[in-house]
Amino acid sequence: MTGSVSIIFFTKYSRAGASSRYRTLQYIPYFERNGFRCTVSPLFDDAYLEFRYRYGKASKKAVLIAFFRRIWTLIKCRNFDVLVIEKELFPYFPAFATSVLSWMGVPYVVDYDDALFHQYDEHRLHLVRRVLGSKISRVMGGAALVVAGNKYLAEYAKKAGSPKVRVVPTVVDLESYPGPIRASNREGVFTIGWIGSPSTTIYLEMIAPALAEVCANGVARVLLIGSGPCNLAGVPVGRIPGYEATEVENICKFDVGVMPLPDDPWERGKCGLKLIQYMACELPIVASPVGVNGEIVEDSHNGFLADDHDSWVRSLMALRDNPDLCSQMGRAGRAKVENQYSLQVWAPALADLLGSNQLSTLTDR
Repeated sequence: MTGSVSIIFFTKYSRAGASSRYRTLQYIPYFERNGFRCTVSPLFDDAYLEFRYRYGKASKKAVLIAFFRRIWTLIKCRNFDVLVIEKELFPYFPAFATSVLSWMGVPYVVDYDDALFHQYDEHRLHLVRRVLGSKISRVMGGAALVVAGNKYLAEYAKKAGSPKVRVVPTVVDLESYPGPIRASNREGVFTIGWIGSPSTTIYLEMIAPALAEVCANGVARVLLIGSGPCNLAGVPVGRIPGYEATEVENICKFDVGVMPLPDDPWERGKCGLKLIQYMACELPIVASPVGVNGEIVEDSHNGFLADDHDSWVRSLMALRDNPDLCSQMGRAGRAKVENQYSLQVWAPALADLLGSNQLSTLTDR
């Protein structure tokens, strides 16, 4: 283990942002216990996210303040051995900042848990595609290391010319998900659960008819954590705010966790965090076979893959009508998280990657 390495983490959000919390912030205590000197510099604070979720758009004033604050922090970046950048330094601006870092000889690492490149190269505006379409490729190409949340993102990084790419999945801390943690919910109505953000709630509309069929006559319900508005006609829906402190407790109110997705480029870059959270809570899962979902879900073992109305209905009814199957799949999912998707497994590996000597000697697999 390499100690006494000074690292600054340029996250996109504070702890209020799940992506920053799971991709970076949960690792910090382990890094510090092992000799790393860590500084965290989020671009956007809690107030920014609260405004965006409430009004559906960002505050221009908050964005301007955030950009100036980041510029000031970057001026002092040579005081650190390594910079770790979550996604990008400045959204919707060219990659000038990372180009300057490369010119200054400051090694930086970039981390991706979304197909951010498609935000630019598939943008509806031609000007954005023209000016920013290759931005993420350039950022990746200048990085000492690209950390990708799944193979889809890793392949893009390799095609972009990055010589050092590693897949590090999004994981959960087993200390926050101590097992066994879930008591049977079967004394109540069968509960189909989903956790996410207001911007991703729309995916649930894909399976609204299936949910309505499974929930007919009051035999099941849907419970959403952290959702925004969506049209789930005929579906009995309960909603719970998405707070970190109550996240695990609320997921444990589910009997099954779901993750519907369209098979589109942006969605292929997702890292399946909600599936891993469900499994950590010993829940069976049902998900669209898109991107990394097909790796996380072992069909008929820890859950089901469903790609049309009939398969969604069939999978959810099978779990609704068979408590023993739910328990069996839940245990299988929990075991997979412990072995493949836990902070306890990945923190040592990521710490080794970020050690300064490792960045200079890392070679591709």
